[in-house]
Amino acid sequence: MNTQLKLKQNLDNFEDYYAMLDDSHHGLDERQGKMLNAELVLLLSNHIGDLAVLRQAFALARVNVERTFSG
Repeated sequence: MNTQLKLKQNLDNFEDYYAMLDDSHHGLDERQGKMLNAELVLLLSNHIGDLAVLRQAFALARVNVERTFSG
């Protein structure tokens, strides 16, 4: 398996992807939106299946969140 997280855009059409993500949250309250995000993480993690890649993704996501909310 590929053990490197792809950081360059890998989507055929980022705008369509973002619209699909936005549409999937339409009409949901905050709690439901968080649950949808968690479900997506679980489904896509299972699809990826490579724990080394997932570790990198989780670590990078955590760093990005901490940077966003630090001071």
